[in-house]
Amino acid sequence: MKNILIIADIYPPEVSSAAHLMKELAEGLKKRGHNIWVITTYPRYYLPKELEDQKFELFSDESGIRVIRVKTPPLKKVNFIIRGIFQLLLPFLFFQKARKSIKEKLDVVIVYSPPLPLARIGIKIKKYFGAKFILNIQDIFPQNAVDLKILKNKLLIRFFEVIERNVYKSADLITFHSEGGRRFLIEKKSVPATKIVTLPNWIDLAPYQNLTKDISFRKQWNLQKKFIFLFAGIMGPAQELDFLIKIAKEFSSIKDIVFLLVGDGMEKEKIERMIRNYDLTNVIMKPFVSKDDYPYLAKEADVGLVCLSSKNKTAFVPGKILGYMTASKPLVAFLNQESDAFEVIREAKCGYAVKAGDLDKAVEIVRKIYNEKDKLKELGNNGFKYALNNFTIDVCLNKLEKLF
Repeated sequence: MKNILIIADIYPPEVSSAAHLMKELAEGLKKRGHNIWVITTYPRYYLPKELEDQKFELFSDESGIRVIRVKTPPLKKVNFIIRGIFQLLLPFLFFQKARKSIKEKLDVVIVYSPPLPLARIGIKIKKYFGAKFILNIQDIFPQNAVDLKILKNKLLIRFFEVIERNVYKSADLITFHSEGGRRFLIEKKSVPATKIVTLPNWIDLAPYQNLTKDISFRKQWNLQKKFIFLFAGIMGPAQELDFLIKIAKEFSSIKDIVFLLVGDGMEKEKIERMIRNYDLTNVIMKPFVSKDDYPYLAKEADVGLVCLSSKNKTAFVPGKILGYMTASKPLVAFLNQESDAFEVIREAKCGYAVKAGDLDKAVEIVRKIYNEKDKLKELGNNGFKYALNNFTIDVCLNKLEKLF
């Protein structure tokens, strides 16, 4: 049994792949007998509509997991420079809470990154509590921000690269969710091969198996007779959803096709403007649904959509792929050419993927999967079997516990 602290900038009730991933990690480790603390930000952004005005406890016991929430300056839906400055404060704010709230010795601290500056708290926790510092990298910053042209100032880039090198050097172990990302860190960032481990992201299959609530999003949103392409998640520059809107425009004459976008983010207003400018009636936008209700939403879709900007240059595999697979839904993915998700979808035989930005090919595979309705069940079942063999929480926790 270990005393383990998990640190992430987002955690339920906020809705995102990262939040769900960290909660499943905390719950999985708790079930295995470990003592778990979570330090995260106070919920204020990606909330289901019914929770938007709710107040939350700063310290709560959630089924034996001690969750500490920290009030911070604005970190989302603000200018990237302002966000970067406020992110630099996170390690200090989080560390103060850790010292005040945790009196036991910590054996392990797991820090989720991005944001990169938050990873510096791993260094502080390691020194103060004597904990082993495991850095879980999901996307490589500042590389991703440079690729997306969000970060252009050379001095700022060098500043964040100094933080990056320091964090990598101080971490006892680093995990990345794909082999391509591991190779990138070794070859481009000079991380010793012995320090970095490929640890696939995980998902809890149970919530998708026993759906007992009387919920129908098709009925709520009057989509009963529609063929639904679902994108659910954060709408930011990394997703490049304007490409998806251009695809939807090509299908505006097919009355039963709907592109359902469920979520929020910095690009939401831009996407709404594009929908109005194109006068599209086949794109429906809805706010986030709760983690508990998401499996019902995924199960009701016909096809799950995955979008990454062609400007990304790392091997990032979007977490929403796992949700669609677990819901037994086929996938259509538009990906940067470096993404390891191409290989995942090819191995799983669960759908189709093309390079983001290639509009003709993207339209072709959307039309292909729409016309192959008799193959949807087979593709979905293939994805579920692949998730069962590779991405279950137990498979991944077995690998993670060995690192402790």
